[in-house]
Amino acid sequence: MGKVATADALRFMADCLKAVGAACKPAQQQAELLLQADRLGHPSHGLNRLEYYVNDILSGACLPNNQPKVLKESPSTAWVDANNVLGATSSHFAMDIAVNKAKETGVGWVSVKGSNHFGIAGWWAQKAADKGLIGMAFTNTSPLLAPTRSKQSALGTNPLAVVAPADNGETFYLDMATTAVAVGKIEMQLRKGEPIPNGWAQGPDGKETNDAALAFETQCLMPLGGGESTSGYKGFGLAAMVELFCGVLSGSFYGHHIRSWSHKGDGGPANLGHCFVAIDPESFAPGFSTRLADCITHWRSLEPTDPNLPVLAPGDKEKNHAQKTDRDGTVTYLEQQLHTSAALAKKLKVNPMKVLAD
Repeated sequence: MGKVATADALRFMADCLKAVGAACKPAQQQAELLLQADRLGHPSHGLNRLEYYVNDILSGACLPNNQPKVLKESPSTAWVDANNVLGATSSHFAMDIAVNKAKETGVGWVSVKGSNHFGIAGWWAQKAADKGLIGMAFTNTSPLLAPTRSKQSALGTNPLAVVAPADNGETFYLDMATTAVAVGKIEMQLRKGEPIPNGWAQGPDGKETNDAALAFETQCLMPLGGGESTSGYKGFGLAAMVELFCGVLSGSFYGHHIRSWSHKGDGGPANLGHCFVAIDPESFAPGFSTRLADCITHWRSLEPTDPNLPVLAPGDKEKNHAQKTDRDGTVTYLEQQLHTSAALAKKLKVNPMKVLAD
C-alpha cells in the first residue's frame, strides 16, 4: 500500500486524460469523479478506472471534446444525446437540466443516450441534493449480470443512487449496484491476489466461484441477493428496472447489445444510457428534511447485534471514509495500482504520482 496526496492524485488523473486529447474542463471533471470514488472508499471506481477512459479516448471510442445536446424536452423532462463524450461531461449536463426543471416544476427527469461510463452514481445524485433536492441517478453498463437460472450475462451492474438532504447536516446517501458487487470489486481482489467471497460471481459452468481470475474472465456476476434460494431474482429485477429507465427509455444500446469494456478500448462507442431525476421535496408534505433526519438518527440508535459494530445509516460508511481522507489529505492505493499508474505515466509522458513516505 502507498499514500498519495489527494491533490497529486487529482492532478495525475487529469494530466493523463489531457495527454490523450481531452480538453482541460472534461479532463478535470472526469478526474474529480474518479477521485471522489477513492475519497469515499470505493477504489473500484477511482484510479482503478483511469486507464479504461484513457484507452477509450486513444481508440476513438470516446470523443471527449464533443458537446451533449438536448433532443427533446418538456417542462419536466428532457432527452439528451451525449454525443459520445466522457461520462462526467454528459452527467453534469443532464443533472443540471434535471435540477433546473425540478426548481420550476417540482420534478426533473432526464434520459441520456450515447454516453460513456459515468463512475459512481452517487456523485450525480449528490449534485441534486446539494441544491436541496432529492437526487436519483441510474445507468446501464456492459453485460455482466447473469439473470437468475442463466449461465450467461445479459444485463450490466446497472447501479442506482438516491441522495437526499436532511436537517442537522444529515444526508441520506444510497449508491448500489444491482449485482452482488460491481465488477471493479473483483478487479480489486485480483490486484490483491485474494479470492472472492461466496455469492459474488459464477464460473462458466453457472456455479458460483471464489476464483477471482476465473470470475473476471467469465464476466458473469450474480445479482444482488446471490442465487435463487436467497432471492437473487430481486436483484435481477432491479437491474432490469434500471435498464428500462436507461437503455430502453433513452434509445441507447441496452442490455445484451452493449459492448464489453476492457483495457483494449475496442468494440467501438459504448453508447450507454443514463437517467437523472431531481425532485423538490417542497412540492410535497412540509417537514421532509426533519422527518428524514429523524429516521437517520433512529437507525443509528438501534441496538446492534455486535456491540463493536454500530448500526449505520445509508451513506455513513462513505461519510466516515471521506472525513478520514480529508483529514489525512491523502488517498491510499495498492502497490499494484501504483506500479500500473507509474507505467501509464511513462507511456503518456506525464509526471507520475509521488508516493509519500509513511
